[in-house]
Amino acid sequence: MNSIHDMGGMDGFGRVEPEANEPVFHAPWEGRVLAMQRVMSYARLWTIDHERATVEALPPVEYLSASYYKRWFLGLERRIVHYGLAAPDEIAAGRSLRPAAALNRKLMAAEVDKMLNRGSFARPAGAPARFKPGDRVRTKNINPRTHTRLPRYARDKIGTVEANRGCQVFPDTVAIGAGEQPQWLYTVVFSGRELWGDEADPALRVSIEAFEPYLEPA
Repeated sequence: MNSIHDMGGMDGFGRVEPEANEPVFHAPWEGRVLAMQRVMSYARLWTIDHERATVEALPPVEYLSASYYKRWFLGLERRIVHYGLAAPDEIAAGRSLRPAAALNRKLMAAEVDKMLNRGSFARPAGAPARFKPGDRVRTKNINPRTHTRLPRYARDKIGTVEANRGCQVFPDTVAIGAGEQPQWLYTVVFSGRELWGDEADPALRVSIEAFEPYLEPA
């Protein structure tokens, strides 16, 4: 979606400064957020695309002032309220104020290891793939108000299909409750100058994973 989350190509944020010997978690609560994310996904009330969409929808100031795992936490909080698992007053109080809603699944200890496996998003194709490796394609200039995996910096740009990744669940429809609507997924490669202009490094190449509805023949 067109939100602060889509930061590719934005100016004014300075250089990316890698942290030397960066730990997996900077504080214990970050590990707990990861655990909560995995456990709640077991209930199958939402998908990874719903997760991404709720983070993308955070207000810009809130998004920019939050750390990586804080954004995950805020998105999870929104989903828990949306699906009626807790109310805003309970979150503010930090405890249950009424009987909890029943979940449709119960996580057993023997199944915990499975929580790190998201499973397969491959689905049977409803039609042959429109493009093949080597085809030149142009990305569409879309500006959806809901979730999409096509970043703004790569819209209305010409690239070359490098690989066909198979038919996959379409994030754009799943995130809004419109079903999986499987689509062919391609790796598309762009030159740096196509994306960033003539001042870009001529040796730079950028690849993205692009679903077929994002593409048209160049």
